[in-house]
Amino acid sequence: MMTLKVGVIGTGGIFKFAHLPGWLSHKEVEIVAFCDAFKASAEAAAKDFPDAKVYDDYRELIADPSIDIVGISTPNLYHSEIAIAALQKGKHVFCEKPDAVNPIEAQKMADIARDSGKLLMTMRNNRFSEEAKFAKKIIEKGDLGDLYMGRCGWIRRRGIPGRGGWFTTKELSGGGPLIDLGVHMIDMAMWLSGNPKPVTVSGSTYRKFADRPDASGNIPAGTFDVEDLAAGFIRFDNGASLQIEFSWASNIEEEKKFLEWRGTEGGFSLVNDKLSLFTENEGVLIDQKPQFSASAIPQHTANIQHFVECVLGNETPTITPDQGVNMIKILSAIYESAELGREIRL
Repeated sequence: MMTLKVGVIGTGGIFKFAHLPGWLSHKEVEIVAFCDAFKASAEAAAKDFPDAKVYDDYRELIADPSIDIVGISTPNLYHSEIAIAALQKGKHVFCEKPDAVNPIEAQKMADIARDSGKLLMTMRNNRFSEEAKFAKKIIEKGDLGDLYMGRCGWIRRRGIPGRGGWFTTKELSGGGPLIDLGVHMIDMAMWLSGNPKPVTVSGSTYRKFADRPDASGNIPAGTFDVEDLAAGFIRFDNGASLQIEFSWASNIEEEKKFLEWRGTEGGFSLVNDKLSLFTENEGVLIDQKPQFSASAIPQHTANIQHFVECVLGNETPTITPDQGVNMIKILSAIYESAELGREIRL
Protein backbone atom coordinates (compact mmCIF):
# COMPACT_ATOMS: atom_id res chain seq x y z
CA MET A 1 0.00 0.00 0.00
CA MET A 2 1.36 3.42 -0.99
CA THR A 3 1.73 6.00 1.77
CA LEU A 4 1.63 9.61 0.65
CA LYS A 5 3.74 11.89 2.81
CA VAL A 6 2.21 15.29 3.51
CA GLY A 7 3.82 18.51 4.67
CA VAL A 8 1.41 21.18 5.92
CA ILE A 9 2.07 24.91 5.77
CA GLY A 10 -0.06 27.09 8.03
CA THR A 11 -1.26 25.55 11.30
CA GLY A 12 -3.90 28.03 12.44
CA GLY A 13 -7.65 27.67 12.91
CA ILE A 14 -8.69 26.50 9.44
CA PHE A 15 -5.96 23.86 9.49
CA LYS A 16 -7.10 22.48 12.83
CA PHE A 17 -10.80 22.59 11.97
CA ALA A 18 -10.85 21.57 8.31
CA HIS A 19 -7.53 20.28 6.97
CA LEU A 20 -6.12 18.15 9.78
CA PRO A 21 -9.21 15.89 10.10
CA GLY A 22 -9.13 15.42 6.32
CA TRP A 23 -5.52 14.30 6.20
CA LEU A 24 -5.96 12.03 9.22
CA SER A 25 -9.05 10.39 7.70
CA HIS A 26 -7.18 8.71 4.83
CA LYS A 27 -5.27 5.54 5.61
CA GLU A 28 -2.76 6.16 2.81
CA VAL A 29 -1.66 9.56 4.12
CA GLU A 30 0.99 10.40 6.70
CA ILE A 31 1.73 13.93 7.92
CA VAL A 32 5.50 14.20 8.19
CA ALA A 33 6.12 17.95 8.49
CA PHE A 34 4.50 21.07 9.94
CA CYS A 35 5.36 24.66 9.08
CA ASP A 36 4.10 28.00 10.33
CA ALA A 37 5.64 31.47 10.36
CA PHE A 38 5.01 31.30 14.11
CA LYS A 39 7.06 28.23 14.91
CA ALA A 40 5.33 27.72 18.26
CA SER A 41 2.10 27.09 16.35
CA ALA A 42 3.77 24.45 14.18
CA GLU A 43 5.30 22.84 17.26
CA ALA A 44 1.91 22.70 18.98
CA ALA A 45 0.32 21.13 15.88
CA ALA A 46 3.10 18.52 15.75
CA LYS A 47 2.92 17.46 19.39
CA ASP A 48 1.03 14.25 18.53
CA PHE A 49 3.39 13.47 15.65
CA PRO A 50 6.73 12.72 17.36
CA ASP A 51 8.57 11.88 14.15
CA ALA A 52 7.37 14.94 12.21
CA LYS A 53 9.70 17.78 11.29
CA VAL A 54 8.86 21.35 12.27
CA TYR A 55 9.71 24.49 10.28
CA ASP A 56 9.06 28.22 10.28
CA ASP A 57 10.17 28.64 6.63
CA TYR A 58 8.08 26.90 3.99
CA ARG A 59 11.05 26.74 1.64
CA GLU A 60 12.75 24.27 3.93
CA LEU A 61 9.66 22.05 4.00
CA ILE A 62 9.18 21.92 0.23
CA ALA A 63 12.87 21.17 -0.25
CA ASP A 64 12.36 17.79 1.44
CA PRO A 65 12.37 15.23 -1.43
CA SER A 66 10.40 12.70 0.61
CA ILE A 67 7.28 14.88 0.75
CA ASP A 68 4.66 14.04 -1.89
CA ILE A 69 1.93 16.54 -1.01
CA VAL A 70 1.93 20.08 0.35
CA GLY A 71 -1.18 21.32 2.13
CA ILE A 72 -1.57 25.11 2.34
CA SER A 73 -3.71 26.86 4.95
CA THR A 74 -2.00 30.24 5.34
CA PRO A 75 -3.40 33.76 4.94
CA ASN A 76 -4.66 34.28 1.38
CA LEU A 77 -1.74 36.36 0.14
CA TYR A 78 0.67 33.45 0.42
CA HIS A 79 -1.45 30.77 -1.29
CA SER A 80 -0.08 31.32 -4.79
CA GLU A 81 3.51 31.93 -3.74
CA ILE A 82 3.72 28.70 -1.77
CA ALA A 83 1.68 26.66 -4.27
CA ILE A 84 3.88 27.71 -7.18
CA ALA A 85 7.08 26.96 -5.27
CA ALA A 86 5.78 23.56 -4.17
CA LEU A 87 4.64 22.59 -7.68
CA GLN A 88 8.05 23.57 -9.03
CA LYS A 89 9.60 21.22 -6.47
CA GLY A 90 7.48 18.37 -7.80
CA LYS A 91 4.84 18.30 -5.07
CA HIS A 92 1.11 17.84 -5.41
CA VAL A 93 -0.70 20.79 -3.79
CA PHE A 94 -3.95 21.10 -1.88
CA CYS A 95 -4.74 24.72 -1.01
CA GLU A 96 -7.29 26.42 1.18
CA LYS A 97 -9.59 28.84 -0.66
CA PRO A 98 -9.30 31.32 -2.31
CA ASP A 99 -6.89 30.14 -4.99
CA ALA A 100 -5.06 33.48 -5.05
CA VAL A 101 -5.67 37.17 -4.40
CA ASN A 102 -5.61 38.19 -8.07
CA PRO A 103 -6.11 36.57 -11.51
CA ILE A 104 -2.46 36.85 -12.52
CA GLU A 105 -1.35 34.70 -9.60
CA ALA A 106 -4.22 32.24 -10.12
CA GLN A 107 -3.23 31.81 -13.77
CA LYS A 108 0.41 31.27 -12.80
CA MET A 109 -0.69 28.50 -10.44
CA ALA A 110 -2.76 26.84 -13.15
CA ASP A 111 0.01 27.11 -15.76
CA ILE A 112 2.71 25.71 -13.50
CA ALA A 113 0.44 22.89 -12.33
CA ARG A 114 -0.13 21.93 -15.96
CA ASP A 115 3.53 22.12 -16.84
CA SER A 116 4.65 20.22 -13.74
CA GLY A 117 2.21 17.36 -14.22
CA LYS A 118 1.31 17.60 -10.54
CA LEU A 119 -2.17 17.93 -9.10
CA LEU A 120 -3.32 21.32 -7.84
CA MET A 121 -6.67 21.51 -6.07
CA THR A 122 -8.26 24.24 -3.97
CA MET A 123 -10.81 23.67 -1.21
CA ARG A 124 -14.39 23.67 -2.53
CA ASN A 125 -16.02 21.83 0.37
CA ASN A 126 -19.60 22.92 -0.30
CA ARG A 127 -19.73 20.71 -3.39
CA PHE A 128 -19.53 17.71 -1.08
CA SER A 129 -22.72 18.21 0.94
CA GLU A 130 -25.42 15.58 0.43
CA GLU A 131 -27.86 18.29 -0.65
CA ALA A 132 -25.50 19.73 -3.27
CA LYS A 133 -24.63 16.28 -4.66
CA PHE A 134 -28.34 15.41 -4.98
CA ALA A 135 -29.10 18.71 -6.72
CA LYS A 136 -26.22 18.06 -9.11
CA LYS A 137 -27.68 14.66 -10.05
CA ILE A 138 -31.14 15.96 -10.86
CA ILE A 139 -29.74 18.90 -12.83
CA GLU A 140 -27.52 16.59 -14.89
CA LYS A 141 -30.52 14.33 -15.56
CA GLY A 142 -32.30 17.33 -17.05
CA ASP A 143 -35.13 17.35 -14.52
CA LEU A 144 -34.94 21.13 -14.13
CA GLY A 145 -34.40 21.89 -17.82
CA ASP A 146 -32.10 24.76 -18.76
CA LEU A 147 -30.92 26.81 -15.80
CA TYR A 148 -31.04 30.47 -16.73
CA MET A 149 -31.36 32.64 -13.61
CA GLY A 150 -29.61 32.15 -10.29
CA ARG A 151 -29.12 33.87 -6.98
CA CYS A 152 -26.67 33.13 -4.21
CA GLY A 153 -25.25 34.70 -1.10
CA TRP A 154 -24.07 34.42 2.45
CA ILE A 155 -25.20 37.31 4.61
CA ARG A 156 -24.45 37.81 8.28
CA ARG A 157 -26.01 40.15 10.79
CA ARG A 158 -22.78 40.41 12.78
CA GLY A 159 -19.93 38.08 11.91
CA ILE A 160 -16.69 39.86 11.07
CA PRO A 161 -13.85 37.32 11.32
CA GLY A 162 -10.55 38.21 12.97
CA ARG A 163 -11.32 41.90 13.13
CA GLY A 164 -8.08 43.86 12.98
CA GLY A 165 -6.10 40.82 11.79
CA TRP A 166 -5.28 39.42 8.37
CA PHE A 167 -8.93 38.78 7.43
CA THR A 168 -9.65 42.52 7.45
CA THR A 169 -6.30 43.59 5.96
CA LYS A 170 -6.63 43.76 2.16
CA GLU A 171 -2.93 43.23 1.49
CA LEU A 172 -3.12 39.82 3.20
CA SER A 173 -6.68 38.72 2.43
CA GLY A 174 -7.41 40.25 -0.97
CA GLY A 175 -10.78 41.50 0.24
CA GLY A 176 -13.65 41.01 2.65
CA PRO A 177 -16.75 38.80 2.51
CA LEU A 178 -16.70 38.61 -1.29
CA ILE A 179 -13.41 36.71 -1.36
CA ASP A 180 -14.05 34.99 1.99
CA LEU A 181 -17.66 33.80 1.61
CA GLY A 182 -18.25 34.46 -2.08
CA VAL A 183 -15.85 31.74 -3.20
CA HIS A 184 -18.05 29.11 -1.56
CA MET A 185 -21.43 30.07 -2.98
CA ILE A 186 -20.40 31.35 -6.42
CA ASP A 187 -18.40 28.17 -6.95
CA MET A 188 -21.31 25.96 -5.97
CA ALA A 189 -23.68 27.92 -8.22
CA MET A 190 -21.33 27.60 -11.18
CA TRP A 191 -20.55 23.92 -10.51
CA LEU A 192 -24.24 22.99 -10.30
CA SER A 193 -24.96 24.79 -13.57
CA GLY A 194 -22.15 23.07 -15.47
CA ASN A 195 -19.33 25.61 -14.93
CA PRO A 196 -20.32 28.15 -17.59
CA LYS A 197 -17.72 30.75 -18.51
CA PRO A 198 -18.25 34.21 -16.95
CA VAL A 199 -18.25 37.03 -19.51
CA THR A 200 -19.25 40.21 -17.65
CA VAL A 201 -19.74 41.30 -14.04
CA SER A 202 -20.95 44.36 -12.21
CA GLY A 203 -20.82 44.99 -8.50
CA SER A 204 -20.90 47.32 -5.53
CA THR A 205 -19.03 47.09 -2.24
CA TYR A 206 -19.63 48.83 1.08
CA ARG A 207 -17.61 49.42 4.24
CA LYS A 208 -20.07 50.53 6.90
CA PHE A 209 -19.17 48.62 10.05
CA ALA A 210 -15.38 48.89 10.21
CA ASP A 211 -15.30 51.79 12.66
CA ARG A 212 -18.39 50.96 14.70
CA PRO A 213 -18.07 49.82 18.31
CA ASP A 214 -18.35 46.10 18.98
CA ALA A 215 -20.88 44.59 21.39
CA SER A 216 -18.86 45.78 24.39
CA GLY A 217 -18.82 49.36 23.13
CA ASN A 218 -15.17 49.30 22.09
CA ILE A 219 -13.88 50.23 18.65
CA PRO A 220 -11.54 47.35 17.79
CA ALA A 221 -7.95 48.17 16.99
CA GLY A 222 -6.10 47.03 13.90
CA THR A 223 -6.57 47.33 10.16
CA PHE A 224 -9.98 47.13 8.49
CA ASP A 225 -9.58 48.24 4.88
CA VAL A 226 -11.84 45.71 3.15
CA GLU A 227 -15.57 45.73 2.40
CA ASP A 228 -18.12 44.36 4.85
CA LEU A 229 -20.77 43.88 2.11
CA ALA A 230 -20.55 43.13 -1.60
CA ALA A 231 -23.32 42.64 -4.14
CA GLY A 232 -23.23 42.05 -7.86
CA PHE A 233 -24.37 40.40 -11.05
CA ILE A 234 -22.58 37.87 -13.27
CA ARG A 235 -23.42 37.02 -16.89
CA PHE A 236 -22.24 33.74 -18.42
CA ASP A 237 -21.47 32.66 -21.97
CA ASN A 238 -24.54 30.38 -22.08
CA GLY A 239 -26.91 33.32 -21.44
CA ALA A 240 -27.47 32.51 -17.75
CA SER A 241 -26.99 35.11 -15.06
CA LEU A 242 -26.35 35.07 -11.31
CA GLN A 243 -27.14 37.63 -8.61
CA ILE A 244 -24.81 37.64 -5.62
CA GLU A 245 -24.67 39.18 -2.14
CA PHE A 246 -22.17 38.61 0.67
CA SER A 247 -21.78 40.37 3.99
CA TRP A 248 -20.00 40.03 7.29
CA ALA A 249 -22.26 42.59 8.93
CA SER A 250 -25.60 44.07 7.87
CA ASN A 251 -28.91 44.87 9.51
CA ILE A 252 -30.90 41.78 8.58
CA GLU A 253 -33.06 39.39 10.59
CA GLU A 254 -30.54 36.57 10.78
CA GLU A 255 -27.56 35.00 9.07
CA LYS A 256 -28.49 33.19 5.85
CA LYS A 257 -26.55 31.12 3.32
CA PHE A 258 -28.53 30.61 0.13
CA LEU A 259 -28.39 29.42 -3.47
CA GLU A 260 -31.12 29.04 -6.04
CA TRP A 261 -31.38 28.31 -9.73
CA ARG A 262 -34.48 28.69 -11.88
CA GLY A 263 -34.80 26.35 -14.83
CA THR A 264 -37.26 25.93 -17.66
CA GLU A 265 -38.71 22.73 -16.13
CA GLY A 266 -38.16 23.40 -12.44
CA GLY A 267 -36.04 25.15 -9.89
CA PHE A 268 -34.49 24.69 -6.49
CA SER A 269 -33.32 26.59 -3.46
CA LEU A 270 -30.69 25.63 -0.92
CA VAL A 271 -31.14 27.79 2.17
CA ASN A 272 -28.99 27.16 5.24
CA ASP A 273 -28.24 23.70 3.83
CA LYS A 274 -31.95 22.80 3.39
CA LEU A 275 -32.91 21.81 -0.16
CA SER A 276 -36.30 22.55 -1.77
CA LEU A 277 -37.39 21.65 -5.31
CA PHE A 278 -40.06 23.48 -7.30
CA THR A 279 -41.50 21.56 -10.27
CA GLU A 280 -44.71 20.91 -12.17
CA ASN A 281 -46.51 17.65 -12.99
CA GLU A 282 -49.74 17.26 -14.97
CA GLY A 283 -50.40 20.97 -14.71
CA VAL A 284 -49.93 21.01 -10.94
CA LEU A 285 -47.19 22.97 -9.20
CA ILE A 286 -45.24 20.78 -6.80
CA ASP A 287 -42.91 21.69 -3.94
CA GLN A 288 -40.58 18.98 -2.63
CA LYS A 289 -38.31 18.99 0.41
CA PRO A 290 -35.95 16.01 0.17
CA GLN A 291 -34.76 14.56 3.46
CA PHE A 292 -31.13 13.64 3.95
CA SER A 293 -29.36 11.71 6.63
CA ALA A 294 -26.40 13.45 8.18
CA SER A 295 -23.28 12.59 6.19
CA ALA A 296 -20.74 10.47 8.02
CA ILE A 297 -17.98 12.43 6.33
CA PRO A 298 -17.69 16.20 6.89
CA GLN A 299 -17.52 18.26 3.70
CA HIS A 300 -13.93 19.44 4.17
CA THR A 301 -12.80 15.90 4.85
CA ALA A 302 -14.63 14.61 1.78
CA ASN A 303 -12.91 17.27 -0.34
CA ILE A 304 -9.45 16.25 0.89
CA GLN A 305 -10.26 12.56 0.45
CA HIS A 306 -11.23 13.28 -3.16
CA PHE A 307 -7.90 15.06 -3.67
CA VAL A 308 -5.95 12.12 -2.23
CA GLU A 309 -7.85 9.62 -4.39
CA CYS A 310 -7.01 11.75 -7.44
CA VAL A 311 -3.32 11.74 -6.52
CA LEU A 312 -3.52 7.95 -6.20
CA GLY A 313 -5.13 7.74 -9.64
CA ASN A 314 -8.41 6.32 -8.35
CA GLU A 315 -10.60 9.33 -9.19
CA THR A 316 -10.70 12.15 -11.77
CA PRO A 317 -10.46 15.68 -10.36
CA THR A 318 -13.80 17.49 -10.26
CA ILE A 319 -12.15 20.70 -9.03
CA THR A 320 -9.67 22.04 -11.56
CA PRO A 321 -7.23 24.99 -11.69
CA ASP A 322 -9.05 26.63 -14.61
CA GLN A 323 -12.19 26.82 -12.48
CA GLY A 324 -10.12 28.59 -9.87
CA VAL A 325 -8.82 31.08 -12.42
CA ASN A 326 -12.38 31.94 -13.49
CA MET A 327 -13.38 32.36 -9.85
CA ILE A 328 -10.60 34.83 -9.08
CA LYS A 329 -11.30 36.70 -12.34
CA ILE A 330 -14.91 37.14 -11.20
CA LEU A 331 -14.01 38.36 -7.73
CA SER A 332 -11.33 40.74 -9.01
CA ALA A 333 -13.68 42.16 -11.64
CA ILE A 334 -16.43 42.77 -9.07
CA TYR A 335 -13.99 44.79 -6.99
CA GLU A 336 -12.95 46.68 -10.13
CA SER A 337 -16.58 47.30 -11.08
CA ALA A 338 -17.33 48.64 -7.61
CA GLU A 339 -14.38 51.01 -7.84
CA LEU A 340 -15.12 52.26 -11.37
CA GLY A 341 -18.91 52.21 -11.18
CA ARG A 342 -19.44 50.23 -14.39
CA GLU A 343 -19.75 46.72 -15.79
CA ILE A 344 -16.49 44.85 -16.45
CA ARG A 345 -15.98 42.46 -19.35
CA LEU A 346 -13.77 39.46 -18.57
